[in-house]
Amino acid sequence: MPNPWVFCRFGVILHTESMLTATLIAQEIGGTISPTNADVIIDNAAKLEEGGANSLGFFSNPKYEQSLYQTQCGTVIVPQGFVPQQPVRSVLIEHANPYFAFCTVLTRHFNPNVHRTGIESQHIHPTVKIGHSVHVAATAYIEEGAQIGDNCILYPGVYVGRNVVLGNNTLLYPNVTVYADCLIGKHCIIQAGSVIGGDGFGFAPVNGKYMKIPQIGNVVLEDWVEIGSNCSIDRATMGSTVIKTGTKLDNLVQIAHNVEIGEHTVLAAQTGIAGSTKVGAYAQFGGQVGVAGHLTIAPHTSVGGQGGITGNVTEPHQKLTGTPATDVRTYLKSVASTRRIPELLKAIEEIKSEIARLKSEE
Repeated sequence: MPNPWVFCRFGVILHTESMLTATLIAQEIGGTISPTNADVIIDNAAKLEEGGANSLGFFSNPKYEQSLYQTQCGTVIVPQGFVPQQPVRSVLIEHANPYFAFCTVLTRHFNPNVHRTGIESQHIHPTVKIGHSVHVAATAYIEEGAQIGDNCILYPGVYVGRNVVLGNNTLLYPNVTVYADCLIGKHCIIQAGSVIGGDGFGFAPVNGKYMKIPQIGNVVLEDWVEIGSNCSIDRATMGSTVIKTGTKLDNLVQIAHNVEIGEHTVLAAQTGIAGSTKVGAYAQFGGQVGVAGHLTIAPHTSVGGQGGITGNVTEPHQKLTGTPATDVRTYLKSVASTRRIPELLKAIEEIKSEIARLKSEE
């Protein structure tokens, strides 16, 4: 029997038992195809600059319009109502949101995370409850009382502690560690090397030394949360550290004990949030943002890369940057003023010289 999975040079996979065509893609995403009689076969997805006759690409940013006219992709998803200004070789599929449509096709036809089933590990405690269609790789380790939901995938090296609950359709990549009593929702993805539920950074000064404060809480990830690789989300001292529904963390993000991250928030790489801070829903933090502890950040707050938040943000929909973080426009004015300092210092010296000259002439 031939292998139904084909790896192409663009690093995506296509199931070959059902032929995928431009017409079928247009029907699946609700797009309009031009020309309407096109029947291009699609067997891979690619960037416009790298595609071939059987590649699917997408175009949404006007900056890359020239790439559309030069591409070899057989089919390209473009914005609704797009009118080419030059000849286009590709079959075009119009859609209101080309990027979203392209991602939908990738998920359905080119997803490298092919669902697998089967329990390979010999290190699963007898009390563990495992749902239907679950895959547990050979070197995964699951402690007593844990519950693994339907369709979960645990890659090699995953550790699941006592009484941990994994919701349905959750995916743990290699070497993910989930400490005891943590709760992971449905449709979550945790990338390789991340640690969920390690001890919070809690120490009490006693006689010139630091005594460890037991961290007896847990971490709760709600549904549709994605955690990048090598992130650390610390368990609460008491209660829960909470990452709410739909939130996405980039790689190398640190979330301290008792932090609460609101729904559908995105945190870019190397962001760090100190203990007991509450971040509102739909916040957006750029790379290397730092947030002090015991603060409240209003919903829809955007913070530019390397911004430092040292006080409460009480008004929603603010765009902040700099350290201490301030309104973007104020910050840019400050930067512009700073650049003028050499010029101003020179002017001051000239004024001082003129004053000294006038005094000498008295």
